[in-house]
Amino acid sequence: MDPLVGAIDQGTSSTRFLVFNAKTAELIVHHQVEINQNFPKEGWVEEDPKEIIQSVYECIQKTCQKLGQLYIDIGNIKAVGVTNQRETTLVWDKDTGEPLYNAIVWLDLRTQSTVENLINKAPGKNKNHLRHKTGLPISTYFSAVKLRWLLDNVDTVQQAVLSGRAMFGTVDSWIIWCLTGGNSGGIHCTDVSNASRTMLFNIHTMAWDHELCSYFDIPMELLPEVKSSSEIYGWMKTTSLEGVPISGCLGDQSAALVGQMCFEDGQTKNTYGTGCFMLQNTGNKPVMSEHGLLTTVAYKLGTDKPPCYALEGSVAIAGAVVRWLKDNMGIVQSSAEIEQLAASAGTSYGCYFVPAFSGLYAPYWEPSARGIICGLTQFTNKSHLAFASLEAVCFQTREILDAMNKDSGVPLVQLKVDGGMTANRLLMQLQADILGVAVVKPSMAETTALGAAMAAGAAEGVNVWSLKQSNLPHITSEKYEPQINSDESEFRFARWKKAVQRSMNWETSETDDCHNGKEFLLT
Repeated sequence: MDPLVGAIDQGTSSTRFLVFNAKTAELIVHHQVEINQNFPKEGWVEEDPKEIIQSVYECIQKTCQKLGQLYIDIGNIKAVGVTNQRETTLVWDKDTGEPLYNAIVWLDLRTQSTVENLINKAPGKNKNHLRHKTGLPISTYFSAVKLRWLLDNVDTVQQAVLSGRAMFGTVDSWIIWCLTGGNSGGIHCTDVSNASRTMLFNIHTMAWDHELCSYFDIPMELLPEVKSSSEIYGWMKTTSLEGVPISGCLGDQSAALVGQMCFEDGQTKNTYGTGCFMLQNTGNKPVMSEHGLLTTVAYKLGTDKPPCYALEGSVAIAGAVVRWLKDNMGIVQSSAEIEQLAASAGTSYGCYFVPAFSGLYAPYWEPSARGIICGLTQFTNKSHLAFASLEAVCFQTREILDAMNKDSGVPLVQLKVDGGMTANRLLMQLQADILGVAVVKPSMAETTALGAAMAAGAAEGVNVWSLKQSNLPHITSEKYEPQINSDESEFRFARWKKAVQRSMNWETSETDDCHNGKEFLLT
């Protein structure tokens, strides 16, 4: 049998373990477990680190059982890769192995006042003060401000730091540490793609930066060792895969870039998950955006390989808007229903929805924005709102694509797409219509996990997956062409931008201080 490679895909809403054929990139089998999100206060988003790692164990065990049912020997699995929700921040006790607080999820907004204070103390109150080193604006999105909040507000974290027991990591670090032994010799590491999302990592020197750590007042001894995205970090000490090397690690959006095989300068992909993330490969040199995009490390596929960089446009709320319609509003009973409901209207009937639940990310970076629905009339019903929700995802992507075209100077002619929402055919057609370019969806949708598997299988000492251009597998795809005229598309996009302006400057630290996120009630 051909060698197999496993991939742990730990996302915001679920964990999965997938097994691929290293020669053909065929997905053999997988298992998925949903993850609970906790919202203890308005704007706060947390997950339980123990639930995260337990879901990883469960997915691996169930997938191995499924392989057994197919009479496939799990000994054929030669390596495991990890891909993960980025920026989500954990601190744990290296002696007991216990988390010291819930994981603070990337979407979380509790650090808004911290961010405002940091920007106010920056020269010229410039949110891009650290961009020359990090490629990032000062924002609630990134890990450093979340870690600063934990150090300031959680006694157990403070005590563990003082006694030298605290470890910081993003989700990849927590998973790798647990799987390689935990408090019995677990490996405390991360890869360059995840490190570049912390605001503590210098994307030019490719190392943790003393000046950045000092700026956020974060002790460097808390930080994991930074490694390439493709090398043997350690060996599994648990589950049925004990002894198998963990040899690939990529933040989820970098993994999707690899899985879409965007290895050439200028190649671009857009992933539709909880959020929406467009990455464009910019080669071996970081390109600084003039239009609100992030500069990030895409990957470094081997210890002796140069890093590859990307421009990124990040949207906080994409699939999460469907979850909101289902869980908060009860408008649909399942995520799959949204396409049928929206299609029954065929239009938003002038209704525009800006789902700025966590402020606005690219290209605005405006944490004070909040969600807004404009253009309601007595005629508006839930079908129109469902359509407006799908359009919102497409309009946000259009804003990012426009920024990317301006930064690169080369207009994109087609967009590669992946992620859970791409199963929605109406969304894909809307996206092509609103962008005015073809949208190309691979028939194998699991590109994020595939990217992690490719990195793991190609690692030195594993060498079961070739990343040479001539050896890359051909993956069939489906193409959506624009079907409306550009005048209509531009009119709808202009109305959307008008709605975006009205969503801004809603919440500030002053309003938080005044009523702690709750409106006064008249009695």
